[in-house]
Amino acid sequence: MRRPTTNTPAVVRNLGILAHVDAGKTTLTERVLYVTGATYKRGEVHRGTTVTDFDAQERDRGITIFAAAVSCAWAGHRINLIDTPGHVDFSDEVERSLRVLDGAVAVFDGVAGVEPQSESVWRRADRHGVPRIAFVNKLDRAGADLDTAVASIRDRLRVTPLVTQLPIGRENAFAGVVDLPRMRALTWDGDVLREDPVPDGLRSEARRRRRLLEEAVAELHPDALEEFCAGPEISAGTLTAALRDLTRSGAGVVVLCGSAYRNLGVEPLLDAVVAYLPSPLDVPPVRGTHAGVERERAADPAAPLAALAFKVTSTATGRLTFLRLYAGTLRKGDTVLDPGAERTERVARILRVQADRHTEVDAAVAGDIVAVAGPKAVRPGATLCAPEAPLLLEPPSTAEPVVSVAVEPRRGADAERLASALARLAGEDPSLSVRTDAETGQTLLSGLGELHLEVAVEKVRREHGLALSVGRPRVALRETVVRGVSGIVYRHVKQDGGAGQFAHVVLDVEPGSGFAFASTVTGGRVPREYVRAVAEGCRDALAEGPLGGHPVTGLRVTLTDGATHVKDSSEHAFRAAGRFGLREALRACVMALLEPVVEVTVSAPEEAAGGVLGDLAARRGKITGTAAEAGTVEITATVPLAEVFGYATHLRGRTRGRGTFSARAAGYARAPGTVASP
Repeated sequence: MRRPTTNTPAVVRNLGILAHVDAGKTTLTERVLYVTGATYKRGEVHRGTTVTDFDAQERDRGITIFAAAVSCAWAGHRINLIDTPGHVDFSDEVERSLRVLDGAVAVFDGVAGVEPQSESVWRRADRHGVPRIAFVNKLDRAGADLDTAVASIRDRLRVTPLVTQLPIGRENAFAGVVDLPRMRALTWDGDVLREDPVPDGLRSEARRRRRLLEEAVAELHPDALEEFCAGPEISAGTLTAALRDLTRSGAGVVVLCGSAYRNLGVEPLLDAVVAYLPSPLDVPPVRGTHAGVERERAADPAAPLAALAFKVTSTATGRLTFLRLYAGTLRKGDTVLDPGAERTERVARILRVQADRHTEVDAAVAGDIVAVAGPKAVRPGATLCAPEAPLLLEPPSTAEPVVSVAVEPRRGADAERLASALARLAGEDPSLSVRTDAETGQTLLSGLGELHLEVAVEKVRREHGLALSVGRPRVALRETVVRGVSGIVYRHVKQDGGAGQFAHVVLDVEPGSGFAFASTVTGGRVPREYVRAVAEGCRDALAEGPLGGHPVTGLRVTLTDGATHVKDSSEHAFRAAGRFGLREALRACVMALLEPVVEVTVSAPEEAAGGVLGDLAARRGKITGTAAEAGTVEITATVPLAEVFGYATHLRGRTRGRGTFSARAAGYARAPGTVASP
């Protein structure tokens, strides 16, 4: 193993491992740790011995639930790696991880190619502008084919794949790869990598594929095009430099292949990470705001501190806050500012993270990903910065909970302990929310899916020793405007001694997208600051709709007229008028309920296709596509989330255990028979 000789941002690579569940992310992470010397033996998912899936529930279920950070060294570089979950219910963990990464390795199954969650996390990485390289895994499996997987990458992800390797052998005979830029054969004898000339039987095919790579790169990169036109071939140096530029710009995606389980292809992947993915110095300076002014801060250890908290977790030794340092240097004992909460926190310890194991260090610099102990109230998404140079960074977006369960202690004496445990859980995971049902008095825990809530409840049971009763999952409904109203007049008048309250507003409401507010008032009849107050009041009214107290979305509100009082009008009065006026207007609108829907992809034996299609139709699913190949049918449908609860067990029974499915959020759709007139 080659260790980094310096701690500068130039030798740091912050990357994530992204993929669909069961594509081999965790196994690949384990092999990276083993090859780099960070661990002395290979961890196995099926044996529960992996470093990153260290949580008891992860080992019991055999899937990654929580994003885990590890650090290792390769070719003089430090690699900070985050193994992300592949299940859709934990997509918020992926979102927060992507926010702090400079690059990623997208892992694809050599048999299945691009799967639904692979596509979902790829789109998320697109939104964050994270450069990626692709690793086609499991080429030793029956039915695995690199060309088919690459075709799915090209067609489903709409990117230009730049294939830099040729497999040596197929399926069970897969033994290594030909490195096309350098035209060398890489094979493995146990754990020992061997480099040899390209075998005679593959030389012609390797030349053909290298030419295809050269042509693809020349089309996208001017320097490569110049050399391509001037000589017989593009040199390895020019090709590598061009691949680096294309990867970092997103114009192309370098594709490598291997079998992580058999430890084939890991070293070339690490070389590609170092060669092609950016360091913290290669990405644009981080942007933030202070006092309403946008500022940027470069990845300079000498700059004022700017760090983002992307994960908070409780351990046996205390609360840990995971940070990505974008600028400056953080030292043990420093006092830092949380500008969002307007309070300071003290950093007692700085830890280099190895999943559930930590090594204490005295300082961390720009580009590092570390955990800190000491901060008591920092939430995921918070900024920590130098008190003398405040800067507020944009937090990661948080998915809105769509499923709820009622959680109650079996013993009344445990009610306070449960409330404390749920509050701590929601503080660690922003995609979870806890509230009390106003009608029943029950405590409702809301999250992104059935499995998400199962894991959360089990965590409370195990860590706090509480016996719990859990109600059946319920989906989070929304209300929307089907037909609006105009000219709704609301006068807010209140006089109970002293200064009174007066506000007069006239509102139009119509269907829209999300929530939009506009004002057409002229002549100063409603001052600008009062217009803003009306808008805030309307937002307050969206919390509860007239049909069932569900949040309201899909409307546009226009303030068309109003009046003020010389003494009694205020922002407070107009905010109240906006809130109560919109509530009255919604009661006059034609409203409908919306329910969350998911895009379901079912893979089943061809002979079971009819039964699966009929069952999806009975669940109010809308079939959007079918494809058959080699005795298996893949069905895609949009299905109400409420109809998917327990579907995995039902599908296994209908297909004799051979059917599988995956789901991803697809927004909201109108629930049938729920339109209500005033």
